[in-house]
Amino acid sequence: MPAAHHPIRRLTVALAVPALLAACSTDPPTDPSPPPTAAPRPAGPDAARDELAALAAAAQDRHLVARYTLRVDGAADRLIVFTSANDGSWRVDVPGGALGGTTDITLAAIPDGLFQCGLPSASRPEPASCVRLGERDDTLPRRLDPRVQHPFTDWLDVLTDRRAPLSVSPAMAPAEATGSCYSVETTAASINPPLDVGIYCFDADGTPTAVRTAIGTLTLAAPPEPAPGTVQLPGPVVDGEPLGLEAPPSVDPSTPTGPDSAGAGTDPAGTDEHAGTP
Repeated sequence: MPAAHHPIRRLTVALAVPALLAACSTDPPTDPSPPPTAAPRPAGPDAARDELAALAAAAQDRHLVARYTLRVDGAADRLIVFTSANDGSWRVDVPGGALGGTTDITLAAIPDGLFQCGLPSASRPEPASCVRLGERDDTLPRRLDPRVQHPFTDWLDVLTDRRAPLSVSPAMAPAEATGSCYSVETTAASINPPLDVGIYCFDADGTPTAVRTAIGTLTLAAPPEPAPGTVQLPGPVVDGEPLGLEAPPSVDPSTPTGPDSAGAGTDPAGTDEHAGTP
């Protein structure tokens, strides 16, 4: 049979022609389903507030031992150690936290209450001892409050509270800091604002990585360590007065001291024994 009249060859040619035309086409194949895209990161003040609230909530559940460098203009850097134990107790060790920066202290909140402990230092050579300040959730008076513990404790409650008068926006991280950072401002005038305005930074797991406020800049100095089961006070609890922030009054070395110094050079009765004598 002639090739032109062979039915199988006619079918092969008919199928090959469209395939060749498709191969020569310059138009790419059309995919009816577009490729999936990454979810866009929320933007705007409400989204930033939600992100920060979620990170602060994670920080409340984060138990660790973390070391932070505290930088304050005009002062040497200090190493602050914060401990959040698995039972919810916490402790912060503050070098130079009392008596005008001359004495190291610890603040600790445990089931028995809130304590301030004086640590051995150049101006306080005696062993560590602790004084009970009140219940564990009591507010410290300003004269005793070093303030460095707030970003890790009660200010987290404010950051998670959507009713708090705050304005939140994304911010650049301070030098040597990592994580997501947010600028926080208060939107209501108050003598006692709920927290200090500034920049707050967190890792995705809730670890606070940096805080810049009026107290200075706290920056995570090393990877966090596992948390203990509970917080231990550095010394025994004693009866006594807590150490204030202010330096003790200086004593003039030229001023006489001792029992004979009071009224030295004066008549205690306010009279001159020689008065009226010729």
